[in-house]
Amino acid sequence: MDINIVNYLIGGLCQWPALQLVLFTLVTTHLTIISVTVFLHRHQAHRALEINPLLSHLFRCWLWLTTGIVTQEWVAVHRKHHARCETEEDPHSPKILGIQNVLWRGSELYREAAKNKEDLTKFGHATPDDWLERNLYSRFHNLGIAILFGCYLVLFGTAGICVWAVQMLWIPFFAAGVINGIGHYWGYRNFECADAATNIVPWGLLVCGEELHNNHHTYPSSAKLSNKPWEIDLGWFYIRFFQLTGLAKVKKIAPKPTLAAAKVEVDKETLLSVVNHRFHIMAQYSKQVLIPVLKDEIQSLEGRSSKQFRKYRHILIRHDNLLDPHSRSKLAKVCEGNSRIKTVYQYKLELQKLWHRSTQSSEALCESLRQWCQNAEQSGEQVLVEFSRQIRKYRQPLDVAVST
Repeated sequence: MDINIVNYLIGGLCQWPALQLVLFTLVTTHLTIISVTVFLHRHQAHRALEINPLLSHLFRCWLWLTTGIVTQEWVAVHRKHHARCETEEDPHSPKILGIQNVLWRGSELYREAAKNKEDLTKFGHATPDDWLERNLYSRFHNLGIAILFGCYLVLFGTAGICVWAVQMLWIPFFAAGVINGIGHYWGYRNFECADAATNIVPWGLLVCGEELHNNHHTYPSSAKLSNKPWEIDLGWFYIRFFQLTGLAKVKKIAPKPTLAAAKVEVDKETLLSVVNHRFHIMAQYSKQVLIPVLKDEIQSLEGRSSKQFRKYRHILIRHDNLLDPHSRSKLAKVCEGNSRIKTVYQYKLELQKLWHRSTQSSEALCESLRQWCQNAEQSGEQVLVEFSRQIRKYRQPLDVAVST
């Protein structure tokens, strides 16, 4: 056989060295995760931004070639995940299905959930339904993958098979496995949302901010997923670039609290701001009230122990929906044995009730918040007094709140 033909079969048309192939693979997989996080997730599933139709179609085409994802199916499964999170109906909850199952079979779980036609209609609305979607992308969703395989084989020869395989495994492992699995199993939490979503690092460069899962589940309609200075959201970087070039328009981001130093009256503006920033407020309550009191009282519980502190800290700040029977029993025991901890925990529960009383009028809710502040300031607990005074300073922000 001619040596040129052999070289072509092995190295393809490009005849690239290994380093260039690795760089090419990283760039193309990065383009894929950009398409998933910007187009599928933030634009299609949550409508956090608008995208230029041409750019939108480029994302759809690239995802067709590199993943075979059908937009309506992906969006429907993801929206159902948010609506039924950590329940038996959640398509991929590690709390229900087990971490190993979700981590290694995440993509299969997506495909199984996508077979439910009723869910596609209920949760997959307002997704692309043009001629290309009906007659190519959805109808022949595996054709794009086959075309990409052929292109890589021609360009890179036998090495193209490896490049293609990495491309095929990238989203199933990192997005369907790591984010949906580990992102509901292990990591840190900035906010105590009602599900087990966590932030995990250091995956920021690989998954474009999708690892900030707790931030996302707290403010799902936010186009920006980062919240702390050290959190990397490359997806937001690309969105800002598209926005500056006129290719995208951001509709919603997570609200930031606004405080007025001279404000002392609890009025409807205070109420609206408190409800709007409830996750931030509860995070601050944990930081400024619960944890300081626990640190003061830990010695009287079971001796000075960092292990005991971490355990009690976890159950005190954890959302009530996520406490198992053992944790509830431990919490009850701690509150029974320490009046200070019991007091600040009860004030936490009373404050949370404000945004669950949806049937009450704004006047009644405002009076409840006013009464909470008054009681806190008369409790004799200095951290409660200071926190109540801070609550009074909240004012309605200028930006529009995101829905949760």
